[in-house]
Formats: sequence, structure tokens, C-alpha cells
Amino acid sequence: MIDNSTLMVAIAFSSGALMLTLMLSWLNARHDGHLISWAAGMAFVVMALAALGLRNGRYDTPMQLVSFSALLSGMALIHVGICQFRTGRVCVPQAALLWAAAMLATGLPFLMGFSGVGTIALNLFCAVYMALSGYQYWAGRAEAPVPLMTAAVLFALTGISFLACAVVLVVEGRFVLTAPPNNWAEAFNSIMAIVGLTGIGALSLTLNQSRAARRHRLEAQTDSLTGLLNRRALFDRFGKAELPVGTAVLMFDIDHFKQINDRQGHAAGDAVIQKFAAILRQNLRDDDSMARIGGEEFCAVLQPMPVDQAKLIAERIRTDFEQAAIRLLSENIRSTVSVGVATSGADEPFSSVLNRADSALYKAKDNGRNRVTAAALRLIA
Repeated sequence: MIDNSTLMVAIAFSSGALMLTLMLSWLNARHDGHLISWAAGMAFVVMALAALGLRNGRYDTPMQLVSFSALLSGMALIHVGICQFRTGRVCVPQAALLWAAAMLATGLPFLMGFSGVGTIALNLFCAVYMALSGYQYWAGRAEAPVPLMTAAVLFALTGISFLACAVVLVVEGRFVLTAPPNNWAEAFNSIMAIVGLTGIGALSLTLNQSRAARRHRLEAQTDSLTGLLNRRALFDRFGKAELPVGTAVLMFDIDHFKQINDRQGHAAGDAVIQKFAAILRQNLRDDDSMARIGGEEFCAVLQPMPVDQAKLIAERIRTDFEQAAIRLLSENIRSTVSVGVATSGADEPFSSVLNRADSALYKAKDNGRNRVTAAALRLIA
């Protein structure tokens, strides 16, 4: 039969491997702060478990205080990392307060000679950390239901195993310990620690890789200056597909943009582009598609509507942009935009509607710029 110390050493080795994997993952993606929090937490867990596994039956206060403090610190950092993973932020005051309470509730009884009470407090706070971490994954389950719910269940079961250790000590009245506890709850806890750490670690790394892949796809489809779709994303979304009849396509071209760059610098040009993107967002709906498809060219694909309504929307955007003061360090500048509008006919692909909107845009530019021009309706039997 494998004793508890051997299990502790096994868990320490498992945790060490997970720590190294997390550290390597963080080195490849340093903007993912939760990875370094997880890695640091696992480092403390490794230190704690190694000390507990190599204590040779000792249960003296210095050894237990060091190992239990490391274990609680590791649990706290893992929980902080999970909060970072789900919410993108860290609630430092709350995390620090909970950690301080755990350290005090665990350490003070040991210093007073009640080692059993300190051990009970340790197990209770570990159960709390497991419950809080599991809740974070459960609350974020919409992102990836199966892995996040599975991780939440593993946290819950591991938390129950810590709670069982505390309950057994209370029931047995073991408020002073002279040797490591050795009962069914401790064995259950050791097994759950191995299963939980392995499973949660694998799931967490998988979730992180999945999120990174989604982020890379999004970055590949997003214009970095404006946050709108880029040309590739727009054509990937609509391609050569036929649009519902009446789908409005608006083409925009910022007037005399090259002159802005030449006379006032590229920073001014970037400010103009960002301002126009902001005005697009203000005037269009969330389910409309907006893209920057060239240097100063933009396109918007709107839900089906009459061409006159599409022209009104385009005119509102044109007016708002003309009246907008674009702030630079030394001055405010203004710019205008020309717009071409087309709505899809029956069985008309996106590329055809786009070409008609583009032709209407060039008519607007030829007729003096800073105006909206609509393409003639096209009906295809």
C-alpha cells in the first residue's frame, strides 16, 4: 500500500511538471498574465508538497508553518490566475485579505500549540480556494461549456476532499497533532489532488491555447488602427454569396486624404481614420458589418432596407464626419468623406453590389466630393 508521504512526493512531481509547462507557455505569450500567476502558484504548491512528503513523520511547528504557508500562497496565486483568466483583471485587495486571513487562521493555532486546529483551518481554507476557483470556471462556462464545467467539477471534488480532512479531524477531536493525519479522508484528498491537478492543469492549458487561437484569428481579421474588420475579413464573411434582396452596401472614401498625410503628417492621417471609424460605429448597428478595406477606404454592409433609407444613413455619417473636429496636439483639423450606396437586387452576389457601390462612390468624387451618390436599383429576374 502506498503511504501518504509517497503520494505527496508524487503530487509534487506532477505539480512541478505542470509548473514548467505553464512557465514555458507564458514565455511564449507574456501578455497572458494568468499563466505566470498559475506557474508561481504551482511553484509554491511544489515546495509545500515536497516538504510534506519528506518530513519523515515529523509534525513540528516550524516545518508545518513553512509548508502550510507555501501551500496557501500557492492556492491564492492559482485563484488569482483563474480570476485573471476569466475577467482579465485582479482584485488585489480581496485576494490579499483572503490570503492574510488564511495565513493567520492557520499559523496562530500552531504557535499556540493547537496543531490540529491549525491543520483544520488549512484544510478549510484550501476548500474555500477550491470552491472560489471552481466558481470562476463555472461562471465563465459560456466560453467553452464542456471543459470549463469539467474543471469546475474537479475543483469542487478536490475542495470536498479538503473539507473531508477537516471534518474527520473535528469529529475525532484531534485538536493537537503529534504526527501527520492518516485516515481515509487524507487518502481521498491525496488521490483527488493528483487527479484534480492533472485534469485541471490539462484543461486550463487547453482553454488557454483555444483562447489564443481565437485571438490570433480575430487579429488576422481586424484592422489594427481602427478595430474594424479588414478587407480579408469582409470578403471572407460575404465572399461571392448572394445577398438578401435590399442589402445595403456603403462605400466611403475620405476626401483628399493624401494631402492630409503630406501636409500634416501620418499622425494626423491616423487620427482622421480613427475618427471616421468611431463615427461609423456611432451611426450603425452592432449587426452591421464595418470594414476598412484600404488606406482611406471603408465599407459597410447593412441589413436589407430601401435605398432611400440607406442614403439617409450615409448622409448622416457624412454630415457627422464633416462637422467633427479631429484633435491634434497643435490644432483641430476637419475632413470630409464621399459615399457610394447600392442595394442588392434579386440573386445578386456581394461582389456585384460592391462594384456598383464603388462606381457610385466615384461618381460622388467626380461631382465634387463630400456627397452621397446612390447606384441605380438592379432587378434580376
